[in-house]
Amino acid sequence: MHSESRTIALSVRGVHLTFGKGAAAVPVLRGITTGFEQGEMTLLTGPSGSGKTSLLSVLGCILRPDSGEVEVMGQSVARISEDARTRLRLNRIGFVFQAFRLFDSLDALENVALSLRLNGVRRRERMERARAALSGLGLEAKLRCKPNELSGGEKQRVALARAIVHDPPVILADEPTASLDSAAGLKVAALLREVAEVQRRTVVVVSHDERLRAYAHHSLHMLDGQILEETK
Repeated sequence: MHSESRTIALSVRGVHLTFGKGAAAVPVLRGITTGFEQGEMTLLTGPSGSGKTSLLSVLGCILRPDSGEVEVMGQSVARISEDARTRLRLNRIGFVFQAFRLFDSLDALENVALSLRLNGVRRRERMERARAALSGLGLEAKLRCKPNELSGGEKQRVALARAIVHDPPVILADEPTASLDSAAGLKVAALLREVAEVQRRTVVVVSHDERLRAYAHHSLHMLDGQILEETK
């Protein structure tokens, strides 16, 4: 039973999305309606082609749906301008990817601080905040290491620090454990849950790894562009 204080930070209502046109059109989301709560980690599972990453991209304001409503922190975003969508992504959403997407020429501290530079934060403040984010994820000894000096799990923790350093209420992660060994993957899963619970963020994770269900507050299983099963 949820308390009356539950906050739906992300929601979609009747969202449809199609790739291609005419005879080549492929429906990828078919009338999706669901919500994601503040302080919870939600796991999206399903076979390849089920629509998981497409739904994540709609939630992250990367893809615009053909129809339906999308709300981020109470703001309707399905029909706002591209400039407004870009600002919302920068300020409200942190992204974590399977391939880390770190700059090889920058050390861990610089990789994380770069996110703040894009938001116009001054150098001294962004370095302080980057240091705090990395230290909070157990990487205080790795601040000056470049990606090729880090393990896979450490790289993903740097990527997670980069995603949370500008204090977004929403974290979206696409297969964040797929490039990691088993132990490192489960550590990252535990960190994502902690980010949701302790920092009161809304975390949505796409993964094929069924073991991540143990770390999620909420799971959605997708098939053919629809939510087939929902568990709490």
